[in-house]
Amino acid sequence: MFNIAICDDEEQQRERVKSMLVSLSLKTNFDFQISLFTSGEQLLSHYREVGDTFNILILDVEMGGMNGIQTAKEIRNMKFLDVQIMFLTSYPEYMVESFDVITFQYLIKPIQPQVFEEKMIKLCQYFQALDKKYVLIKSDYDELLLKYDDILWIEVVKSLTIKNKLNFVTQENVHETKGILSCYATGLKDHGFLQIHRSIIINLMHVQKFSGTQVVMLNGTELPIGRSKVKEIKDAYTKYMIMRIQ
Repeated sequence: MFNIAICDDEEQQRERVKSMLVSLSLKTNFDFQISLFTSGEQLLSHYREVGDTFNILILDVEMGGMNGIQTAKEIRNMKFLDVQIMFLTSYPEYMVESFDVITFQYLIKPIQPQVFEEKMIKLCQYFQALDKKYVLIKSDYDELLLKYDDILWIEVVKSLTIKNKLNFVTQENVHETKGILSCYATGLKDHGFLQIHRSIIINLMHVQKFSGTQVVMLNGTELPIGRSKVKEIKDAYTKYMIMRIQ
Protein backbone atom coordinates (compact mmCIF):
# COMPACT_ATOMS: atom_id res chain seq x y z
CA MET A 1 0.00 0.00 0.00
CA PHE A 2 1.38 3.38 -1.06
CA ASN A 3 -0.08 6.46 0.61
CA ILE A 4 -0.31 9.30 -1.89
CA ALA A 5 -1.37 12.92 -1.45
CA ILE A 6 -2.62 14.93 -4.42
CA CYS A 7 -2.47 18.67 -3.76
CA ASP A 8 -3.99 20.91 -6.42
CA ASP A 9 -6.37 23.87 -6.18
CA GLU A 10 -8.28 22.73 -9.27
CA GLU A 11 -10.84 19.99 -8.62
CA GLN A 12 -10.77 18.76 -12.21
CA GLN A 13 -7.00 18.30 -12.05
CA ARG A 14 -7.19 16.47 -8.68
CA GLU A 15 -9.78 14.08 -10.02
CA ARG A 16 -7.81 13.51 -13.24
CA VAL A 17 -4.68 12.50 -11.32
CA LYS A 18 -6.73 10.34 -8.96
CA SER A 19 -8.34 8.61 -11.94
CA MET A 20 -4.91 7.87 -13.46
CA LEU A 21 -3.76 6.35 -10.15
CA VAL A 22 -6.86 4.15 -9.98
CA SER A 23 -6.27 3.04 -13.56
CA LEU A 24 -2.62 2.24 -12.80
CA SER A 25 -3.63 0.23 -9.74
CA LEU A 26 -5.93 -1.91 -11.89
CA LYS A 27 -3.10 -2.58 -14.36
CA THR A 28 -0.47 -3.45 -11.75
CA ASN A 29 -0.18 -4.98 -8.30
CA PHE A 30 0.28 -1.55 -6.68
CA ASP A 31 -2.34 -0.48 -4.14
CA PHE A 32 -2.83 3.21 -3.51
CA GLN A 33 -4.46 5.06 -0.65
CA ILE A 34 -5.23 8.50 -2.05
CA SER A 35 -5.83 11.72 -0.11
CA LEU A 36 -6.87 14.98 -1.78
CA PHE A 37 -5.84 18.47 -0.70
CA THR A 38 -7.07 21.75 -2.17
CA SER A 39 -4.14 23.93 -1.10
CA GLY A 40 -0.59 23.86 0.16
CA GLU A 41 -1.80 25.31 3.45
CA GLN A 42 -4.23 22.39 3.91
CA LEU A 43 -1.48 19.85 3.23
CA LEU A 44 0.89 21.55 5.70
CA SER A 45 -1.86 21.54 8.32
CA HIS A 46 -2.13 17.76 7.85
CA TYR A 47 1.62 17.37 8.40
CA ARG A 48 1.53 19.51 11.55
CA GLU A 49 -1.44 17.64 13.03
CA VAL A 50 -0.88 14.06 11.84
CA GLY A 51 2.79 13.86 10.87
CA ASP A 52 4.50 11.90 8.13
CA THR A 53 1.88 9.58 6.60
CA PHE A 54 2.60 9.81 2.86
CA ASN A 55 5.04 7.99 0.61
CA ILE A 56 4.44 10.26 -2.37
CA LEU A 57 3.25 13.85 -2.78
CA ILE A 58 1.89 15.01 -6.13
CA LEU A 59 1.99 18.81 -5.96
CA ASP A 60 0.72 21.38 -8.42
CA VAL A 61 3.30 24.15 -8.68
CA GLU A 62 0.92 26.96 -9.66
CA MET A 63 -1.60 27.21 -6.82
CA GLY A 64 -3.26 30.23 -5.27
CA GLY A 65 -1.79 31.13 -1.88
CA MET A 66 1.21 28.95 -1.10
CA ASN A 67 2.49 27.36 -4.31
CA GLY A 68 3.73 23.79 -4.65
CA ILE A 69 7.45 24.59 -4.32
CA GLN A 70 6.88 26.69 -1.18
CA THR A 71 4.78 23.87 0.27
CA ALA A 72 7.46 21.29 -0.46
CA LYS A 73 10.16 23.46 1.13
CA GLU A 74 8.09 23.79 4.31
CA ILE A 75 7.63 20.01 4.45
CA ARG A 76 11.38 19.47 4.02
CA ASN A 77 12.03 22.07 6.75
CA MET A 78 9.92 19.91 9.07
CA LYS A 79 12.56 17.21 8.46
CA PHE A 80 10.24 14.96 6.44
CA LEU A 81 12.95 13.89 4.01
CA ASP A 82 11.80 10.43 2.94
CA VAL A 83 8.57 11.41 1.20
CA GLN A 84 9.03 11.55 -2.58
CA ILE A 85 7.65 14.56 -4.42
CA MET A 86 6.28 14.82 -7.94
CA PHE A 87 5.54 18.32 -9.24
CA LEU A 88 2.93 19.17 -11.85
CA THR A 89 3.56 22.37 -13.78
CA SER A 90 2.72 24.27 -16.93
CA TYR A 91 6.01 26.18 -16.71
CA PRO A 92 9.18 24.01 -16.74
CA GLU A 93 11.35 26.99 -15.76
CA TYR A 94 9.98 26.68 -12.20
CA MET A 95 11.74 23.35 -11.83
CA VAL A 96 15.14 24.95 -11.18
CA GLU A 97 13.70 26.09 -7.83
CA SER A 98 12.53 22.58 -7.01
CA PHE A 99 16.06 21.19 -6.75
CA ASP A 100 16.23 22.53 -3.19
CA VAL A 101 13.41 20.24 -2.04
CA ILE A 102 14.90 16.94 -3.23
CA THR A 103 12.22 16.31 -5.83
CA PHE A 104 12.01 12.97 -7.59
CA GLN A 105 10.12 13.80 -10.77
CA TYR A 106 8.07 16.52 -12.42
CA LEU A 107 5.44 16.41 -15.14
CA ILE A 108 4.46 19.05 -17.66
CA LYS A 109 0.76 19.78 -18.08
CA PRO A 110 -1.31 18.58 -19.77
CA ILE A 111 -0.30 15.30 -18.19
CA GLN A 112 0.09 12.37 -20.55
CA PRO A 113 -1.25 9.18 -18.88
CA GLN A 114 1.54 7.00 -20.28
CA VAL A 115 4.27 9.31 -18.96
CA PHE A 116 2.51 9.62 -15.61
CA GLU A 117 2.29 5.84 -15.28
CA GLU A 118 5.97 5.36 -16.17
CA LYS A 119 7.07 7.83 -13.51
CA MET A 120 4.72 6.41 -10.87
CA ILE A 121 5.96 2.88 -11.53
CA LYS A 122 9.54 4.11 -10.98
CA LEU A 123 8.50 5.66 -7.68
CA CYS A 124 6.75 2.49 -6.52
CA GLN A 125 9.73 0.38 -7.50
CA TYR A 126 11.94 2.75 -5.53
CA PHE A 127 9.89 2.11 -2.40
CA GLN A 128 9.85 -1.62 -3.04
CA ALA A 129 13.65 -1.54 -3.13
CA LEU A 130 13.55 0.05 0.33
CA ASP A 131 11.19 -2.58 1.75
CA LYS A 132 14.04 -4.32 3.54
CA LYS A 133 14.61 -1.12 5.52
CA TYR A 134 10.99 -0.71 6.57
CA VAL A 135 8.48 -2.53 8.74
CA LEU A 136 4.77 -2.40 7.98
CA ILE A 137 2.49 -1.94 10.97
CA LYS A 138 -1.29 -1.93 10.93
CA SER A 139 -3.87 -0.24 13.12
CA ASP A 140 -7.65 -0.45 13.01
CA TYR A 141 -7.67 2.45 10.57
CA ASP A 142 -4.61 2.36 8.34
CA GLU A 143 -1.23 0.91 7.49
CA LEU A 144 2.09 2.63 8.08
CA LEU A 145 5.63 2.00 6.85
CA LEU A 146 8.18 2.74 9.57
CA LYS A 147 11.84 3.02 8.71
CA TYR A 148 13.97 0.70 10.87
CA ASP A 149 16.35 3.53 11.76
CA ASP A 150 13.46 5.63 13.12
CA ILE A 151 12.25 3.01 15.60
CA LEU A 152 13.68 3.45 19.11
CA TRP A 153 11.99 0.45 20.69
CA ILE A 154 8.93 -1.77 20.54
CA GLU A 155 7.02 -2.61 23.70
CA VAL A 156 4.10 -4.74 24.82
CA VAL A 157 1.28 -2.65 26.28
CA LYS A 158 -1.18 -4.06 28.79
CA SER A 159 -4.74 -3.48 27.68
CA LEU A 160 -8.08 -4.73 28.95
CA THR A 161 -9.70 -4.25 25.54
CA ILE A 162 -6.96 -4.99 22.98
CA LYS A 163 -5.19 -8.35 22.81
CA ASN A 164 -1.47 -8.35 21.90
CA LYS A 165 -1.22 -4.56 21.84
CA LEU A 166 2.19 -3.16 20.88
CA ASN A 167 3.67 0.33 20.76
CA PHE A 168 6.30 1.26 18.18
CA VAL A 169 8.15 4.20 19.69
CA THR A 170 9.91 6.73 17.46
CA GLN A 171 11.48 10.09 18.24
CA GLU A 172 8.32 11.90 17.21
CA ASN A 173 5.43 9.52 17.84
CA VAL A 174 4.14 6.35 19.46
CA HIS A 175 2.35 4.11 16.95
CA GLU A 176 -0.12 1.53 18.28
CA THR A 177 -0.66 -1.82 16.61
CA LYS A 178 -1.34 -5.47 17.44
CA GLY A 179 1.09 -8.36 17.11
CA ILE A 180 3.32 -10.92 18.79
CA LEU A 181 6.53 -9.38 20.09
CA SER A 182 8.58 -12.54 19.56
CA CYS A 183 7.68 -12.51 15.85
CA TYR A 184 9.06 -8.99 15.49
CA ALA A 185 12.13 -9.99 17.52
CA THR A 186 12.87 -12.76 15.03
CA GLY A 187 12.16 -10.68 11.95
CA LEU A 188 14.22 -7.69 13.09
CA LYS A 189 17.14 -9.55 14.63
CA ASP A 190 19.33 -9.09 11.55
CA HIS A 191 18.57 -5.36 11.40
CA GLY A 192 20.11 -4.28 14.71
CA PHE A 193 17.18 -5.02 17.01
CA LEU A 194 17.42 -7.05 20.21
CA GLN A 195 14.84 -8.33 22.69
CA ILE A 196 16.04 -7.26 26.15
CA HIS A 197 12.95 -8.18 28.14
CA ARG A 198 9.89 -10.32 27.60
CA SER A 199 7.99 -7.15 26.71
CA ILE A 200 10.64 -4.96 25.01
CA ILE A 201 12.71 -4.95 21.81
CA ILE A 202 15.27 -2.16 21.36
CA ASN A 203 17.04 -0.72 18.33
CA LEU A 204 20.72 -0.98 19.25
CA MET A 205 21.64 2.09 17.21
CA HIS A 206 19.66 4.22 19.69
CA VAL A 207 21.37 2.90 22.84
CA GLN A 208 23.34 5.39 24.95
CA LYS A 209 24.66 3.04 27.65
CA PHE A 210 23.92 0.11 29.93
CA SER A 211 23.45 0.71 33.64
CA GLY A 212 23.02 -2.41 35.78
CA THR A 213 19.81 -4.08 34.73
CA GLN A 214 18.70 -1.14 32.60
CA VAL A 215 19.53 0.22 29.18
CA VAL A 216 19.54 3.99 28.68
CA MET A 217 18.40 5.07 25.24
CA LEU A 218 19.77 8.15 23.46
CA ASN A 219 16.61 10.11 24.33
CA GLY A 220 17.24 9.41 28.04
CA THR A 221 14.55 6.77 28.51
CA GLU A 222 15.54 3.90 30.82
CA LEU A 223 14.26 0.45 29.88
CA PRO A 224 14.52 -2.73 31.99
CA ILE A 225 16.67 -5.70 30.98
CA GLY A 226 15.53 -9.19 31.95
CA ARG A 227 17.84 -10.30 34.78
CA SER A 228 18.79 -13.52 33.02
CA LYS A 229 19.62 -11.61 29.82
CA VAL A 230 22.08 -8.97 31.08
CA LYS A 231 25.34 -10.64 29.96
CA GLU A 232 23.85 -11.94 26.71
CA ILE A 233 22.57 -8.48 25.80
CA LYS A 234 25.78 -6.65 26.62
CA ASP A 235 27.74 -9.18 24.55
CA ALA A 236 25.31 -8.73 21.64
CA TYR A 237 25.67 -4.95 21.86
CA THR A 238 29.46 -5.21 21.85
CA LYS A 239 29.35 -7.38 18.71
CA TYR A 240 26.92 -4.93 17.09
CA MET A 241 29.25 -1.98 17.75
CA ILE A 242 32.26 -3.86 16.41
CA MET A 243 30.34 -4.66 13.21
CA ARG A 244 29.37 -1.02 12.78
CA ILE A 245 32.93 0.30 12.89
CA GLN A 246 34.41 -2.32 10.56
